[in-house]
Amino acid sequence: MIFTAPFTVDFHDTDLYARMRPSAALKYMQEAANLHLNAYGPTMDELRAGGRAFLLSRIRVSIRRALPAYTPIEAQTWVSMDDHGYSFNRYHRIMAGGEVAAEAMSVWALVDLDTHRPIRANEFTYNFTGDVPLDLELPRRIRFPAEPEAVGERRVVYSDCDYNGHINNTHYPDLLCDFLPDGETRRVEDVVINFLGEAPLGDTLTVYRAADPERDGRYLFRTRRADGSTNIEAVLTLAADGE
Repeated sequence: MIFTAPFTVDFHDTDLYARMRPSAALKYMQEAANLHLNAYGPTMDELRAGGRAFLLSRIRVSIRRALPAYTPIEAQTWVSMDDHGYSFNRYHRIMAGGEVAAEAMSVWALVDLDTHRPIRANEFTYNFTGDVPLDLELPRRIRFPAEPEAVGERRVVYSDCDYNGHINNTHYPDLLCDFLPDGETRRVEDVVINFLGEAPLGDTLTVYRAADPERDGRYLFRTRRADGSTNIEAVLTLAADGE
């Protein structure tokens, strides 16, 4: 079952080049997923009341078109038909004018909030059916071509966080774009993020970056918390000039 939610690209979700920001694309995708759960259940509040919550493990967002403000879009989302182990796969697509503007694959873990124990896929049932997966590769690990260098720090503040008390996953693409090299104007066409640890309110992240020598416009990132633990590892790929 594919669930569809209509949106319009908000002016405040575009960047200084009048393009929908990567974080905005992810926001519309995830909002459709939230609406999907709210429509059919179990809702996020019902899961939390039962001592469970979905946590994002890995995601890849592929952005095919730069959408301007006020573009009508449809955000589509669906789950996998064959989840297994401890992974719950969810797929996303943004349609604009009948064409695919962006798509994503995300892998989630369902955890017990008291014990922090992950719950197996065969121990949980959605109130809706799955559909055919997207053909979108999502690497389990990100391999760095060289040791990344520290390029700055980022404090976790009120506007970053949701009611889980840490940075909402939709904020990370913007956070990473803030640490692209000065003068970089090409749009982001692909984002891969592996979530390795939460970044709670008040913590300070150190951001590390390395350029991929085999692909112009591809940057690899790692963020570490103040205690030295890794928060995320990510890859941002920029479009060729003029795309």
